[in-house]
Amino acid sequence: MASLFTPMLTRGAPRAITRVQRAQWRTISASTRMQSDTLQVHRHTPQNNPSIPFKFSPTNEKLIEEILARYPSQYKKAAVMPLLDLGQRQHGFTSISVMHEVARLLEMPPMRVYEVATFYTMYNRDPVGRFHVQCCTTTPCMLRDSDAVMKAISDELGIHHGHTTEDGLFTFTEVECLGACANAPMIQINDDFYEDLTYETTRDLLKALRAAAQQTGADGGAVGLVGEKGTGAITGIDPRVQAGNEIDTQGRKYAAGGVTVPTPGPLSGRMTCENSQGITSLTDVPEWKEGDPRFRTDGAL
Repeated sequence: MASLFTPMLTRGAPRAITRVQRAQWRTISASTRMQSDTLQVHRHTPQNNPSIPFKFSPTNEKLIEEILARYPSQYKKAAVMPLLDLGQRQHGFTSISVMHEVARLLEMPPMRVYEVATFYTMYNRDPVGRFHVQCCTTTPCMLRDSDAVMKAISDELGIHHGHTTEDGLFTFTEVECLGACANAPMIQINDDFYEDLTYETTRDLLKALRAAAQQTGADGGAVGLVGEKGTGAITGIDPRVQAGNEIDTQGRKYAAGGVTVPTPGPLSGRMTCENSQGITSLTDVPEWKEGDPRFRTDGAL
C-alpha cells in the first residue's frame, strides 16, 4: 500500500522545495523620457529658475488682500488658483519663483502649489508671447475646418504650434475644447475669444494685432498681462483702453493707433451665437396677465 503513495510524495516534494527556495525579486528597468514629462517636471532654465526674484506689485498685493478676505484664515490655501493666475498675469508665465511666492503667502508646502500649477493647463510653465494664440481643434471646431485656422496661423506667423515668434510677440498653441462650440471654429488670444473664423479672417486678425502692437509700442515681446512695461492691459495690449482710440461695436472692430482691429467675438457678422438664419423659435413674447400660472410673482420660488 505504501508503494502506491510513494510516487505521489516524490512528485510533490520538488514543488514544495521550489516554492520555498524561489527568489523574491523583480527587475528594474529604465524607460525613456516621455514628451509629456514637460507637464509635470521642472528643469531650470535661464528664464525660469529659483534664483530669479519675484514679488507681487503693490497693486496686486491689494488684490491679494481682497482675495484672501473671501476665505476663512485657516483655509486661505484655497486661494492658490487665483494667486497663481495673478502671478502669471504680472510675470508673464507661472515660473518656479511665482510658485514659491504663492506658497509663502499662503503658508503652503511648495509641492502643493506645484501640483496645482502642473495640473491645470491654463498656467503657462514657460514664457509666452504678448499674444498667446490658442487654437481649438476638438470635434466641433474640426468639423467646421479648424485645420484652415491652424494653417492660417502657421502661414501668417511662420511658426508651428508650441513655438513663439522670434520677436516674442506671438505664441501659438493647439488646445482642446474652449467651450465656444456653437461659434466654431474659434481661437482664444489671451483672455479673448475670436469665433466663426475662416482662413482669411484669421490672417487678417493676426495682421491687425501685429500692426496695433507696433503702432502702440507694445511689440517688445512677452511681459506680464499686468506688467510694468508697454501698455500691459488685460490682454497684454488692449488699445480700447487708451485715449484717442475708437470702438465701433456695430462693426465689430476698434481703432488703435490708426489700425483697425476686430473686437472679440464672432467675426462672421452675428453678435453672439444666434442662428445664422435668424430667430426660428420663441419668436413672440407671451402676454402677461395678473394671476397667470405661467408666470411667477417677484420673490416666489
